[in-house]
This record gives sequence, C-alpha cells and structure tokens, in this order.
Amino acid sequence: AEAREQALAGGGQARVDKQHSKGKLTARERLSLLLDEGTFRETDMLKMHRCTDFGMASQQHYGDGVVTGHGYINGRPVYVFSQDFTVFGGSLSETHAEKICKIMDMAVRTGAPVIGLNDSGGARIQEGVDSLGGYAEVFQRNVDASGVVPQLSLIMGPCAGGAVYSPALTDFITMVRDSSYMFVTGPEVVQTVTNEKVTQEELGGAKTHSSKSGVAHLAFDNDIEALRMTRELFDYLPLSNTASVPTRECHDPSDRADPALDSIVPADPNTPYDMKTVVRKIVDQQDFFEIMPDYAKNIIIGFARLEGRTVGIVGNQPLDKAGCLDIDASVKAG
Repeated sequence: AEAREQALAGGGQARVDKQHSKGKLTARERLSLLLDEGTFRETDMLKMHRCTDFGMASQQHYGDGVVTGHGYINGRPVYVFSQDFTVFGGSLSETHAEKICKIMDMAVRTGAPVIGLNDSGGARIQEGVDSLGGYAEVFQRNVDASGVVPQLSLIMGPCAGGAVYSPALTDFITMVRDSSYMFVTGPEVVQTVTNEKVTQEELGGAKTHSSKSGVAHLAFDNDIEALRMTRELFDYLPLSNTASVPTRECHDPSDRADPALDSIVPADPNTPYDMKTVVRKIVDQQDFFEIMPDYAKNIIIGFARLEGRTVGIVGNQPLDKAGCLDIDASVKAG
C-alpha cells in the first residue's frame, strides 16, 4: 500500500505544484480526463529503473516516469501511456521504454489504438546507450503498428531529441500552445552551432509546427481542451485495420434538402467561396472535424459523418490561393 501511494505521488508534491504553476496537468490527471471515468487499468505501476551509475541507485521512483495501461473512451478500448515530467523530467530509461513497448504490443495484439501523452526531456543521459536502445525498441513498434492500429500523440511539454522522433512516426500529433515544444535539439545547441538566436517557440512551438512545418495536426490552448478534442477525434477512428468504422446513431435524415447549396457556388468563377460551409451543409449535424486547419489552407481535410458513419473529407479551398494545389497542400491531402 505504501509503494502504491508513492507511485501515485510521482516525483513528489513540490514538483507536482511546479507542474501546476506552469498551467500543466500531471500524468495521472491527464489520463483521468482522457479516459472514461473508472476504466483505467494500470500496468507495471511499481517498476523501477535498473541504473546504478552516477548515483542513480539512490534515486528510485515507482513507475519510472511513465504511467501505462488501458481503458475506454466513450466505451471503446484504448491503450495509453502518459509520461510524468515530475520524475526525472519524464526522461526515457530502459525500463521506461519497456513499459511503453509492452502496452504497444498489447494494442497490436488486441487490435486497439494507442494514445501517448508525451512530456519528456528525451533520453535519460545517465543510462547512455541503454536509453538509446530503448528508443530503438519504441520506434520499431511505431513502425510495426503503422497501418494496423491508430496511433495518436499529444505533445504536452518540452519534448526534445528521441522524445519527438516517436510521435513523428504516429498518425496524429496534437500540441498545446505555449507549453509544448518539439525539436530535435534545443535553442542553446542551435545557437552554439549556427550562432543564431532562436526561442523555443520559434524553433518548435505549436504555432510553428501547426502552420509552418506541418508536423502537428492540431493545436489547442491548454491540456484540458487538447484531451477533450482527442476524445472527439478518437470517436471517428476505427479500432484497427480489421475493424469497421464506428457508427453513431443518426438523427439527420438522408433526404434532407438544403436550398443554400443551390446558390453557394458563385456564378463568377473568379469569386471565392468557403468550402467548409459546403461540407457542413452536407454532413450529419453540420459537424466537421478539421485536421491541420492552419497549414496549407488552400486545401481542407478532416472527418465527418454521413448516415452516422465516419467519412474522410478532402476539398480545395477557394478562399486561399483559389484552391490551387501546391507541395504543402498535396502533402496535407495525401
């Protein structure tokens, strides 16, 4: 019981308070918001690292900086891991990686999606090559799971190095504005090598990745909104490549007429109109979940429902560059 209490405490109250002071939730708080109430079943709660170098033998925390397990979102199964920044800055050790790999293996075996809540400083330097080997195992599972089960990543803190290679291999990446960052290496290293001063936000913030690089598919203002919208996105996705798309009860009649569609496309081909309006007029409940809304705005992509079944939407956007395709738009639509 005492060990369990220590595991639930993470890195201690002082570090939890520091996390809260930055407007961020803890690893367990995030999972409680993401999953249906009372459905989370944790795995390897008492696992600890095996490193004895650099005084690490005396620095032990149950769970080793990541909370893993499975639960349900709106009654559908999902496997999750949530990195705990209060324990060694969420850095990845050999055992930390083993916990993530275990639930990814379980997800592929049972045919259920994986959601990773990433808040990590990267490899745990005290473990050296063992930590890097752990990343290799995670990357391999990202590749093996690709096209088999949906993989969703939420970037919820400053993630650098290996901590962003894995999310980059997943299907959907969500970031939190002003508190999450993705970069191969930090601003200090960039300045040392190139003599160029750059901020964390300019180098790898949510705005950069959702509007310039296209690495992030969605960006939200805080942890709570990001988790709520991830639950909504999850509802559109099949559980695996052998499962059918989810169907929701539909109260929008299929023979519904919308007179606005007769006049929404202007007679003058040089007059732009909003393709999102057209989409919303057609789909169930006018509900369109847009993906990458701030990147390559000359094309729109996202999910919607027709007669309760999930459909993917791709459409040229006449409001931006007359809807012409360019490289970014082609990559986005693909």
